[in-house]
Amino acid sequence: MKSEKNMVLLIAEDDIDDRLLITKALNESFSKARLICVENGEILLQYLNRQGKYSDDEQYPLPQIILLDLNMPKKDGREALKEIKSDESFKKIPVIIFTTSKNEDDIMVTYNMGSNSYISKPGSFEGLLALGKELENYWAKTVLLPS
Repeated sequence: MKSEKNMVLLIAEDDIDDRLLITKALNESFSKARLICVENGEILLQYLNRQGKYSDDEQYPLPQIILLDLNMPKKDGREALKEIKSDESFKKIPVIIFTTSKNEDDIMVTYNMGSNSYISKPGSFEGLLALGKELENYWAKTVLLPS
Protein backbone atom coordinates (compact mmCIF):
# COMPACT_ATOMS: atom_id res chain seq x y z
CA MET A 1 0.00 0.00 0.00
CA LYS A 2 1.05 3.53 -0.70
CA SER A 3 1.60 6.07 2.04
CA GLU A 4 0.12 9.55 1.81
CA LYS A 5 3.41 10.96 3.11
CA ASN A 6 4.34 12.89 -0.03
CA MET A 7 0.85 13.44 -1.35
CA VAL A 8 -0.21 16.91 -2.46
CA LEU A 9 -3.94 17.64 -2.61
CA LEU A 10 -4.99 20.74 -4.52
CA ILE A 11 -8.41 22.02 -3.45
CA ALA A 12 -10.31 24.44 -5.71
CA GLU A 13 -13.08 25.96 -3.58
CA ASP A 14 -14.39 29.52 -3.69
CA ASP A 15 -16.28 29.55 -0.36
CA ILE A 16 -13.89 30.49 2.44
CA ASP A 17 -15.94 28.72 5.14
CA ASP A 18 -16.04 25.51 3.08
CA ARG A 19 -12.28 25.79 2.45
CA LEU A 20 -11.60 26.08 6.17
CA LEU A 21 -13.85 23.12 7.07
CA ILE A 22 -12.53 20.94 4.23
CA THR A 23 -8.89 21.63 5.05
CA LYS A 24 -9.45 21.07 8.76
CA ALA A 25 -11.17 17.73 8.11
CA LEU A 26 -8.64 16.58 5.51
CA ASN A 27 -5.70 17.62 7.69
CA GLU A 28 -6.99 15.17 10.29
CA SER A 29 -7.30 12.40 7.68
CA PHE A 30 -4.31 13.11 5.48
CA SER A 31 -2.04 14.15 8.32
CA LYS A 32 1.11 13.67 6.25
CA ALA A 33 -0.25 15.22 3.07
CA ARG A 34 0.13 18.78 1.94
CA LEU A 35 -3.12 20.63 1.25
CA ILE A 36 -3.06 23.63 -1.06
CA CYS A 37 -6.18 25.73 -1.72
CA VAL A 38 -7.08 27.99 -4.61
CA GLU A 39 -10.22 30.11 -4.91
CA ASN A 40 -11.43 29.36 -8.45
CA GLY A 41 -10.78 27.50 -11.68
CA GLU A 42 -8.76 30.33 -13.17
CA ILE A 43 -6.29 30.25 -10.28
CA LEU A 44 -6.28 26.44 -10.37
CA LEU A 45 -5.07 26.53 -13.97
CA GLN A 46 -2.49 29.22 -13.14
CA TYR A 47 -1.22 26.89 -10.42
CA LEU A 48 -1.02 23.87 -12.72
CA ASN A 49 0.63 25.89 -15.50
CA ARG A 50 3.16 27.44 -13.11
CA GLN A 51 2.07 30.99 -13.82
CA GLY A 52 2.58 34.06 -11.66
CA LYS A 53 3.24 33.35 -8.01
CA TYR A 54 2.95 29.58 -8.67
CA SER A 55 6.17 29.36 -10.70
CA ASP A 56 8.18 27.86 -7.81
CA ASP A 57 7.97 24.04 -8.15
CA GLU A 58 9.22 23.47 -4.61
CA GLN A 59 6.65 25.73 -2.98
CA TYR A 60 3.83 24.72 -5.35
CA PRO A 61 4.38 21.10 -6.47
CA LEU A 62 2.01 19.42 -8.89
CA PRO A 63 -0.79 17.68 -7.01
CA GLN A 64 -1.48 13.96 -6.94
CA ILE A 65 -5.21 14.72 -6.55
CA ILE A 66 -7.43 17.71 -7.30
CA LEU A 67 -10.65 18.33 -5.32
CA LEU A 68 -12.75 20.53 -7.57
CA ASP A 69 -15.86 22.50 -6.70
CA LEU A 70 -18.18 23.06 -9.66
CA ASN A 71 -19.75 26.43 -8.95
CA MET A 72 -16.99 29.02 -8.68
CA PRO A 73 -16.54 32.53 -10.10
CA LYS A 74 -14.24 33.46 -13.02
CA LYS A 75 -13.82 29.89 -14.30
CA ASP A 76 -16.13 27.25 -12.90
CA GLY A 77 -15.23 23.64 -12.20
CA ARG A 78 -16.62 22.35 -15.50
CA GLU A 79 -14.44 24.72 -17.50
CA ALA A 80 -11.38 23.91 -15.39
CA LEU A 81 -12.02 20.16 -15.68
CA LYS A 82 -12.28 20.43 -19.46
CA GLU A 83 -8.91 22.21 -19.64
CA ILE A 84 -7.22 19.82 -17.21
CA LYS A 85 -8.39 16.69 -19.01
CA SER A 86 -7.47 18.07 -22.43
CA ASP A 87 -3.89 18.85 -21.40
CA GLU A 88 -1.40 15.99 -21.74
CA SER A 89 0.57 17.29 -18.75
CA PHE A 90 -2.39 17.17 -16.36
CA LYS A 91 -4.98 14.73 -17.65
CA LYS A 92 -3.65 11.83 -15.58
CA ILE A 93 -4.09 13.76 -12.30
CA PRO A 94 -7.23 12.37 -10.64
CA VAL A 95 -9.94 15.02 -10.33
CA ILE A 96 -12.58 14.50 -7.67
CA ILE A 97 -15.62 16.71 -8.12
CA PHE A 98 -16.47 17.92 -4.62
CA THR A 99 -19.62 20.02 -4.72
CA THR A 100 -23.03 20.60 -3.18
CA SER A 101 -24.75 19.77 -6.47
CA LYS A 102 -26.53 16.45 -6.81
CA ASN A 103 -27.79 17.41 -10.26
CA GLU A 104 -27.80 14.37 -12.56
CA ASP A 105 -26.69 16.52 -15.51
CA ASP A 106 -23.64 17.74 -13.55
CA ILE A 107 -22.77 14.16 -12.63
CA MET A 108 -23.05 12.91 -16.23
CA VAL A 109 -21.26 15.89 -17.77
CA THR A 110 -18.30 15.76 -15.40
CA TYR A 111 -17.83 12.00 -15.74
CA ASN A 112 -18.03 12.36 -19.53
CA MET A 113 -15.35 15.05 -19.28
CA GLY A 114 -13.02 12.71 -17.38
CA SER A 115 -13.60 13.30 -13.68
CA ASN A 116 -12.52 10.37 -11.54
CA SER A 117 -15.14 10.71 -8.81
CA TYR A 118 -18.15 12.84 -7.98
CA ILE A 119 -18.84 13.50 -4.31
CA SER A 120 -21.59 15.63 -2.83
CA LYS A 121 -20.27 17.59 0.13
CA PRO A 122 -21.51 16.29 3.48
CA GLY A 123 -23.71 18.66 5.48
CA SER A 124 -21.69 18.47 8.69
CA PHE A 125 -18.10 18.58 9.90
CA GLU A 126 -18.47 15.02 11.21
CA GLY A 127 -19.52 13.98 7.70
CA LEU A 128 -16.43 15.70 6.29
CA LEU A 129 -14.22 13.86 8.78
CA ALA A 130 -15.72 10.49 7.83
CA LEU A 131 -15.39 11.31 4.14
CA GLY A 132 -11.80 12.39 4.69
CA LYS A 133 -10.99 8.97 6.15
CA GLU A 134 -12.62 7.25 3.16
CA LEU A 135 -10.67 9.45 0.75
CA GLU A 136 -7.45 8.75 2.61
CA ASN A 137 -8.03 4.99 2.62
CA TYR A 138 -8.82 4.87 -1.08
CA TRP A 139 -6.65 7.57 -2.69
CA ALA A 140 -3.65 7.52 -0.36
CA LYS A 141 -3.43 3.89 0.77
CA THR A 142 -5.15 1.71 -1.85
CA VAL A 143 -4.77 3.34 -5.26
CA LEU A 144 -1.46 3.55 -7.05
CA LEU A 145 -1.15 7.00 -8.58
CA PRO A 146 1.19 8.02 -11.41
CA SER A 147 4.26 10.00 -10.41
